[in-house]
Amino acid sequence: MESINQKPVPLGAPALPDFRNLGVILRVLVLVNLFALATLLVRVDEGERLLAEIVLMAGRLELPLLLVVLLLYLASPGLRKTSPRIALGGLLALVVFAVALSYPLTEGGSLFRRLAWAMAAAMICLTYFDYRSRRYSPALAEARLQALSARIRPHFLFNSLNGVLGVIRSDPRRAERALEELADLFRVLMRENRELVPLGDEVALCERYVDLERLRLDERLAVRWELPAPGTPAHAELMRARVPALLLQPLLENAVYHGIEPSSEPGEVVVRIERRGGELRLEVDNPVCDAERHRAGNRMALDNIRERLMLFFDLEAGLDSECGEGRYRVRIRLPYRSSKA
Repeated sequence: MESINQKPVPLGAPALPDFRNLGVILRVLVLVNLFALATLLVRVDEGERLLAEIVLMAGRLELPLLLVVLLLYLASPGLRKTSPRIALGGLLALVVFAVALSYPLTEGGSLFRRLAWAMAAAMICLTYFDYRSRRYSPALAEARLQALSARIRPHFLFNSLNGVLGVIRSDPRRAERALEELADLFRVLMRENRELVPLGDEVALCERYVDLERLRLDERLAVRWELPAPGTPAHAELMRARVPALLLQPLLENAVYHGIEPSSEPGEVVVRIERRGGELRLEVDNPVCDAERHRAGNRMALDNIRERLMLFFDLEAGLDSECGEGRYRVRIRLPYRSSKA
């Protein structure tokens, strides 16, 4: 899913979630187990039998449930490419297959009753995800994304304009080039930014930003990019990765603002980007002049990015930070999704 927008789904055809998303998998496990516990509480009214019935229920439930989750994980790409009604039929068929396959390995109970219960559990899960999709996406999620993105713009733009004003008399040609770069940046910032964009575009945006900051900081600012060598297949593959717009630039801006600007000495910001299996990992590492001030000033930007990652990738993405030995590091992990996928 490359966009936070979702196409409306016809009534009667629940929207299928991405069963390869960790958040979706965890929610399925929780919902089904809660439904099983609710049915057990309705059926058993003797407290002394409750614990034994819970253990028995777990023995009958967990194997088919895990098998269903595994089958849905494997079939998710194919299901999401079909129409909603066909995908729904395929999902229910997988549930029936998993329950029937695991039935001989569990004790007691009618196969028909188990199938009926499994169908009810599946429909409850689908109803929950459909409700969540219709109510929270795209209206609420899109509005939040716009508000989060808007927080990024003023500080960055004001700093850039101040940098241009600082050289407009001493070096008019350099100021002219900077204004052209700033115009390009305006175009990026004024987009709606609801789609995932190629990582190469984010890197290019950051390079323009660094050029503008050098108008103010000159040789005090050094940025080192730790990437595969340009022109290699690894570099091309990395640059095709899809990421939320304005993911790296706010981190780089904070690194400059808190790590380079307060010091009179030159400093280096290190940006590391790599792919590890199915994950994309990004790290921004900068010197720290005042650790407490850095943590206090950085909190809003990190919360901003963390929330946007959650909107796009749910629990599959994460952000953490650490401060030590005079350096501050922010690390981001997110699923690797290629623009050619």
